[in-house]
Amino acid sequence: MSTLEKSAEGGFSRAARKIYNPIGFSKGYNFVLWFIFSGALMGFTLARLPFLNFYGFFCGPAARVPIDLHTPPGECFYYLQGHTKVGILLHLATILPASFLVCFQFVPIIRHRLRIFHRINGYLVILLSLVSTAGAFMLVRHAFDGEPETQIFLTLLGIMFLIATAMAYINIKRLQIEQHRAWMLRAWFYAASIITLRIITKIAAPIISQQGGYYTTRMCSQIASIYSGSQNITLALYPNCAPYFAGGPPDLRVMVRADLGGNVAEKAAAAGIFFGSAGWLALTIHAIGIEIYLQMTPAEHERLRNVSYQRQVEAGMRNPGRAGLTVDRLGDSAKWVPNTDS
Repeated sequence: MSTLEKSAEGGFSRAARKIYNPIGFSKGYNFVLWFIFSGALMGFTLARLPFLNFYGFFCGPAARVPIDLHTPPGECFYYLQGHTKVGILLHLATILPASFLVCFQFVPIIRHRLRIFHRINGYLVILLSLVSTAGAFMLVRHAFDGEPETQIFLTLLGIMFLIATAMAYINIKRLQIEQHRAWMLRAWFYAASIITLRIITKIAAPIISQQGGYYTTRMCSQIASIYSGSQNITLALYPNCAPYFAGGPPDLRVMVRADLGGNVAEKAAAAGIFFGSAGWLALTIHAIGIEIYLQMTPAEHERLRNVSYQRQVEAGMRNPGRAGLTVDRLGDSAKWVPNTDS
């Protein structure tokens, strides 16, 4: 590398440090990862703030726009009735502020210099997260028409999120900071799989529409709701719904093709048919990705464990350095020894 190239590289590094050092980052790659993932979560959250206008936007005219894969036509058929309505209202009212506030939890300067804010904000995020998860469980049966793979995915995601959050809470109460960090990262990486899910769905819907041959079922009552309850339009498109309008089974279903280029019901089917599969793929990517990241940051893990040791000693805890839920306490790992030089 020439002297000029070295000088240019050094100049870029100095300029970059002027950006990430003031907010507490000591290494550029940590800042880049924080910017990408926290930025994605923040952007996704801000873009969905209009959903808080439940009747005017989420289940209003905007929900009937076929290209919107987040609230496809017919989805609010379920969201406007019974406990499902309570669930979606609880979920939207709590997960959006929780997702916004949690982004600040991962800013180093806030953790180091504004500990009271970090602590209060953390408790608020956990409380909002618990309520939002409860709301999500209430609507699992009918989310994106409640296909079995979608129900299992959403249930598993909720359980993984709750376990990770509980582990983070237990460890911070025991001043086991490195474990608190690891489990909070896991919890929100799991939760953020919803973002990747949307990306996968947006990619998949046009592909399966072009390939053709993909079908799902929809209740006639749901299809009718898409066409403002019109019996004539529903029967013209799906004549097998005739028994429903003649007083037959209220849960009568018919086959609907998944096609973004078809009628509104077919566009809605294309938006939802791949939701469960995309969720499984997204959750797998995020679950593996966060473990890779944690394995690649052992220095930060060790630094925080030494900090935990010092604070546990000051608090008079038994087994300092391993007062929380650590591997050497619960498993067969060698007993951790503090670095007295750090």
